[in-house]
Amino acid sequence: MRRIVSLVPSLTEAVAVSAPGRLVGVTDWCTHPGDLGAAERIGGTKNPDVRRIAELRPDLVIANEEENRAPDLAALRAAGVEVLVTEIRDLPQALRELDRVLVGALGLARPGWLADAEAAWARAEPVGELTAFVPVWRRPWMVLGRDTFAGDLLARLGVRNVYAGHAERYPRIPEEELAAADCDLVVLPDEPYAFAAGDGPEAFPRHPAALVDGRHLTWYGPSLAAAPTVLSQALRAAHR
Repeated sequence: MRRIVSLVPSLTEAVAVSAPGRLVGVTDWCTHPGDLGAAERIGGTKNPDVRRIAELRPDLVIANEEENRAPDLAALRAAGVEVLVTEIRDLPQALRELDRVLVGALGLARPGWLADAEAAWARAEPVGELTAFVPVWRRPWMVLGRDTFAGDLLARLGVRNVYAGHAERYPRIPEEELAAADCDLVVLPDEPYAFAAGDGPEAFPRHPAALVDGRHLTWYGPSLAAAPTVLSQALRAAHR
């Protein structure tokens, strides 16, 4: 049985649900599933304890090119640890990469939740033809730009990101520009910044605010199966 360290919360959940007991190390940001057993906390996604990971003697570390830093991954490889790096910019790529990790690297049968996620998104229907901007951070304001997984999910639900053509993937945009944007909605996920009813919508009084579950918008794992329904409900509630 391969010993796995996961440096990505989404992939932690995917592995834990599909192959309980395989994880020996996870990040401080890994919150799902609620019980990760004996898996040791090895730091954050951007500052993992490389020495401790190597001491755990994992057969494989799973990482992501966006969530983890190249120098940390290089240091793990230099310590003799095998590292699998995923790249996920849209839903089809997410499904392929999950297959690569779970079936290809871990040798599992394809988990039922992955088939459920595929089917759920295949039958997902747009909530309308809407435009929106999607902040992911405050102070400074940062939004989804081009080639993002979350932007692709929203597009599949009929929501066009007005910054999808920006040169940067997560551009910093002045608050006054966002407040003046000509669009239907502002979509506010509760991670990585914890936007909430009292923290975010007040900055954009001209725009209805869709407060969405960040895990269903940005995670690629078991949450994908429920994501079309959860996100659609939040978007419809905001745009009545």
